[in-house]
Amino acid sequence: MSEHHFVFVHGAGHGGWCWYKIANSLRENGHKATCIDLKGAGINLTDPNTVSSLDDYNQPLNDFLSQLPLDQKVILVSHSVRGGSMTAAMCQYPSKVSMAVYVAAAMVKPGTIIPPILKEVLKICSGMIETEAEKIWDFTFGNGPCNLPTTMMMKPEYVRDKYYNESPMEDYTLATTLLRPAPIMAFAGIVDIPAAPEADKIPRVYVKTGKDNMFQSSRQDLRAVRLVAAGTGGSGSVNILRQLLFVSLTQETASDAASCG
Repeated sequence: MSEHHFVFVHGAGHGGWCWYKIANSLRENGHKATCIDLKGAGINLTDPNTVSSLDDYNQPLNDFLSQLPLDQKVILVSHSVRGGSMTAAMCQYPSKVSMAVYVAAAMVKPGTIIPPILKEVLKICSGMIETEAEKIWDFTFGNGPCNLPTTMMMKPEYVRDKYYNESPMEDYTLATTLLRPAPIMAFAGIVDIPAAPEADKIPRVYVKTGKDNMFQSSRQDLRAVRLVAAGTGGSGSVNILRQLLFVSLTQETASDAASCG
């Protein structure tokens, strides 16, 4: 099997670190794997409260794609609401992407209505913070208490159940030391992704997680345009998806991508 280059985009609050098991498995199987830290995430030193837009948040991903050689394409893989980041990158650099894989991710299509999960986030941006959101999330008001919140982060007591309900304790413990607040303006910008005819030609694949406490199975079904496989395991945290299952899925995806040119 030929080598493929996978580029991973983490979910809100996470960083490139959450893909470490999958990246290692892919490399052991002869592929390349790059795990991006979006702005203010992972080891990126930007204060997430200063991230002003989706384009600003996506800068590390856009910089990476813009620097790829002209004859190289990658398979993008995203998780959670950062499916919107991946879609935006596809629209900006369609010639650099051979396939897009959404792992329990917001399968945003440019020029269409916003997915339900993102509507909830935008309610927060508009100051319509519902009781449930206030219960689960901590908000930071980086521009002062009279302005909209700048970041949101899941409260520690909910992280295990919502993000890591099926994770080994060591993965959960690691994550609690690495999670960071997510910039709210990066969510808001997803509604402004313009239609892009070239990006529409890129094959898109959805990988469904079957035991996900963050994005229930029924909600994932609403997102999936083309469902390749549904794992019976797997919570909202990507780093605990069964490694062999995911490797087999991505190998199938890579083969499919090769046939699509």
